Amino acid sequence: IFMAMFSFSLVLSSAAMSAKAISEQTGKEFLYKHVCTSAAVQNRFRYASVTAETDWDRLAQDHPWLLTERLVVKPDQLIKRRGKLGLVGINLDLEGVREWLSGHLMRETTVGKAKGVLKNFLIEPFVPHTQEEEFYVCIYATREGDHVLFHHEGGVEVGDVDAKAQRLMVAVDEKLSEDQVTEQLLTQVPDDKKEVLASFIVGLFNLYEDLYFTYLEINPLVVTQDGVYVLDMAAKIDATADYICKAKWGDVEFPPPFGREAYPEEAYIADLDAKSGASLKLTLLNPRGRIWTMVAGGGASVVYSDTICDLGGVDELANYGEYSGAPSEQQTYDYAKTILSLMTREKHSQGKVLIIGGSIANFTNVAATFKGIVRAIKDYQGPLKEHEVTIFVRRGGPNYQEGLRVMGEVGKTTGIPIHVFGTETHMTAIVGMALGHRPIPNQPPMDAHTANFLLNASNSAMTPATTRTASFSEPRTSNDVTPAKKSKAGLPAASYQKQTKAMVWGMQTRAVQGMLDFDYVCSRDGPSVAAMVYPFTGDHKQKFYWGHKEILLPVYKNMADAMKKHPEVDVLISFASLRSAFDSTVEAMQYPQIHTIAIIAEGIPEAQTRKMIKMADEKGVTIIGPATVGGIKPGCFKIGNTGGMLDNILASKLYRPGSVAYVSRSGGMSNELNNIISRTTDGVYEGVAIGGDRYPGSTFMDHVLRYQDTPGIQMIVVLGEIGGTEEYKICQGIREGRITKPVVCWCIGTCATMFTSEVQFGHAGACANQASETAVAKNQALRDAGAYVPKSFDELGDVIKTVYDELVANGTIIPAQEVPPPTVPMDYSWARELGLIRKPASFMTSICDERGQELIYAGMPITEVFKEEMGLGGVLGLLWFQRRLPRYACQFIEMCLMVTADHGPAVSGAHNTIVCARAGKDLISSLTSGLLTIGDRFGGALDAAAKQFSKAFDSGMLPMEFVNKMKKDGKLIMGIGHRVKSINNPDMRVQILKDFVKQHFPSTQLLDYALDVEKITTSKKPNLILNVDGFIGVAFVDLLRTCGGFTRDEADEFVEIGALNGIFVLGRSMGFIGHYLDQKRLKQGLYRHPWDDISYVLPEHMSM
Repeated sequence: IFMAMFSFSLVLSSAAMSAKAISEQTGKEFLYKHVCTSAAVQNRFRYASVTAETDWDRLAQDHPWLLTERLVVKPDQLIKRRGKLGLVGINLDLEGVREWLSGHLMRETTVGKAKGVLKNFLIEPFVPHTQEEEFYVCIYATREGDHVLFHHEGGVEVGDVDAKAQRLMVAVDEKLSEDQVTEQLLTQVPDDKKEVLASFIVGLFNLYEDLYFTYLEINPLVVTQDGVYVLDMAAKIDATADYICKAKWGDVEFPPPFGREAYPEEAYIADLDAKSGASLKLTLLNPRGRIWTMVAGGGASVVYSDTICDLGGVDELANYGEYSGAPSEQQTYDYAKTILSLMTREKHSQGKVLIIGGSIANFTNVAATFKGIVRAIKDYQGPLKEHEVTIFVRRGGPNYQEGLRVMGEVGKTTGIPIHVFGTETHMTAIVGMALGHRPIPNQPPMDAHTANFLLNASNSAMTPATTRTASFSEPRTSNDVTPAKKSKAGLPAASYQKQTKAMVWGMQTRAVQGMLDFDYVCSRDGPSVAAMVYPFTGDHKQKFYWGHKEILLPVYKNMADAMKKHPEVDVLISFASLRSAFDSTVEAMQYPQIHTIAIIAEGIPEAQTRKMIKMADEKGVTIIGPATVGGIKPGCFKIGNTGGMLDNILASKLYRPGSVAYVSRSGGMSNELNNIISRTTDGVYEGVAIGGDRYPGSTFMDHVLRYQDTPGIQMIVVLGEIGGTEEYKICQGIREGRITKPVVCWCIGTCATMFTSEVQFGHAGACANQASETAVAKNQALRDAGAYVPKSFDELGDVIKTVYDELVANGTIIPAQEVPPPTVPMDYSWARELGLIRKPASFMTSICDERGQELIYAGMPITEVFKEEMGLGGVLGLLWFQRRLPRYACQFIEMCLMVTADHGPAVSGAHNTIVCARAGKDLISSLTSGLLTIGDRFGGALDAAAKQFSKAFDSGMLPMEFVNKMKKDGKLIMGIGHRVKSINNPDMRVQILKDFVKQHFPSTQLLDYALDVEKITTSKKPNLILNVDGFIGVAFVDLLRTCGGFTRDEADEFVEIGALNGIFVLGRSMGFIGHYLDQKRLKQGLYRHPWDDISYVLPEHMSM
């Protein structure tokens, strides 16, 4: 039972999904395991879970108290107010519980607007008690700290506890004491219960902190003379803290909100997401719906859902999802095929639409992700046509033209209607087209590539007045004396200048090069990045480009060294991972020179973020993020990947300042705002994405007040979001006259109020915990306060243009002539990726490809290799011969490797390996020493034997003629002869192989020929047998020629290029390694050959 203030809960959470609700059973398990209190907590671990599959006899065996105690039964499916809904069975025996469940288990129930099936129930002991023994306690997190609420009258009729309860706030990094609890919370509690309750509440608070809860409510908490009973509990934990709490949490299952089923496809995408550095999300809302979405970006995904619902599509919206963070082509393919599979299972009378949308990407290669989607469309083209699916595409960002081109091409080749649009089309315009509310325009052909790096092709000749531009290039004046102190608005009065110098934490070379290109096109005197910090290498220099020229930037292992050598740096841009971002940020704040820190990482636990914010407030440091792309000040400075690639910088005129400043949460949507503002006004003066987390380091109001106080800014745009109350501060600022500049504002997430169940959307902070936090309520409040609020995101650009035109008309803004920016050459690697240039590759390979999600051997995925049980012989066939060899051939190869693996320590190769090992050399050196002895006289006769016997056989020479010719030419017959084995002492290795070959090979012509030669040679001398090298050589020629996988020329080529010797080298390597390990294990010392085994033959002493 959630407290009243949390009764309205529309959760739209993020990638790593921050606060996530857990089942009551999980919450109680955490409490019983880890709570530390002197209070006697009763009924520990006395709960039993029941589903439709429960074996009641087994349940009673596992929980014998079920047979002896009076019981309570209730659903455990995140349902609020179960008591008032009649969903709790009280004071029953086990038979009574079963009878009660017969009327509830697997029955459909309506809770609020949500309809769902009751599937999971919890049985616990019934606790007899009086109303006076019931209490209410709740702990929940806010930006400033954790609030503890307590009410002396708990239970079903607790009412509006937010209004009635005693409360205290424990500030971030502070502790709660029993004295505080007693004095501030327990004022109306009987004296005999104060000590027990104080101890329990402090223990509960410590548990809440240690296990990273974000919300924990117990109602009622019953206190009797026996101790404390936790009757009903509701809780959320910060799922991003999994890497910290895994040992205590174990494997946590997060149940879906009531009214929404958990689908296997959602679990599949969640698993993909967990294994990827990118973000992949999928929530099924209505699998029978006709409107499906595949949207790039957390913020954009919310906007598309809003627009679909605004246009009346809420009942037909099938899914919510997003992909972002530069997923690979394979990851995008897996994501897309999951959605296409789902949408082609049931037909719809009106056909279906798929909206592949997105804002303008900052760093994701659009073409690469679209290639994954195109592959999925090709795979599903039959079902897509059968289900009459129409696809609408709108995207921008790096290489988007190529992405749109391949998407358009697949529409033409498959016959699926695909309508493709780029940045010239408003982001959500395709929704109106898809739903039939606006016509589908005939698009002119797009540019085939992103090549607009050299000059801005815009027709607009207007730019801000030079009087405003000048303020950016001027250095700080001497009376600008408070750069390190936070202004009242929360940020330095002048955040970025043309002299701003930054340090980058992390080896993000692409982002740094993007910053340097931006600096160059803005005509800065020098790079904005002074140095990089990367703890995983030593100090070194990293090469970058400054325009056409190559430059070196220092990279430091230690932040202290970097700060000491670069005192001019006042901004840190942290690309640290979510695990190391906290420590690196705290370290950076120890240096007074740092005024601003941008934290890019997503998924930092909220408790850590709050500690960083508190420390930053104390030290006067501005934090942008976490979970942000950063911010940009045209003409001055940009953070990391903000603004995208240089073609977008030029298209959106971000190389010089305009008159409009914006603040948003989303990075992708901030780039969309760059596009909208550049098309409707004279451009952006400054823009910041504060980040999608619940507690951003700096807030909307911090930036809006700073924009209000900045002379060059004439109007402000705010893209708000469901969750939190920050936008109400803007309302208050407008009413009180603190904000006088025109504010255009729109809060995304309006769709949330239309959904019947909770939906996990794109940002962790997008979580409405009460009605006032919904986007609809905030948009209305902003409108009432005097902000310019459009009817929907679709109209945002129109409203911005209207306000701007008014400012131009009344003379507030005077547009100025456009000045072309300097040219910047494109990087070679990017030009090649865009297909603008070509260069012959340095290497070619046809046997293996490791670039995709799965390793491929000669066209065969590694999973197939194992599924087919191909073994080592099969793998060798793929990698050496590019063929899938017959099973007998694979077995023969493996047998060859086994029989050649070793032949004792006396042979030259093993001897060398042993000597080298005993000299203290490493494994590689010792192995190489042995391998270098392989040649015609030792082990390397396979190729030569195969060649000699093949040539003689193919020329029609009789075995006797062959022997006589070799004797006449004075040549040895390779593969004939052995130092130990003879016709009377046969080599069992050869015998084993001969038996197998005769049984399995379709033909053994060359082997038979070699055996005839052996009869002749052994008649002369018994040890001139066909040895193992010779046997493998001739048998392999028979294999290549007769297995059906090779032409005669191909078979001869493999012999010619030395493939057969490879068998001996590979097999004998196993033995050599064995000898190396044996010598090390036996601790053998340095080998010195004995004198008595050396014949010293020196010339006699010559005297004069």
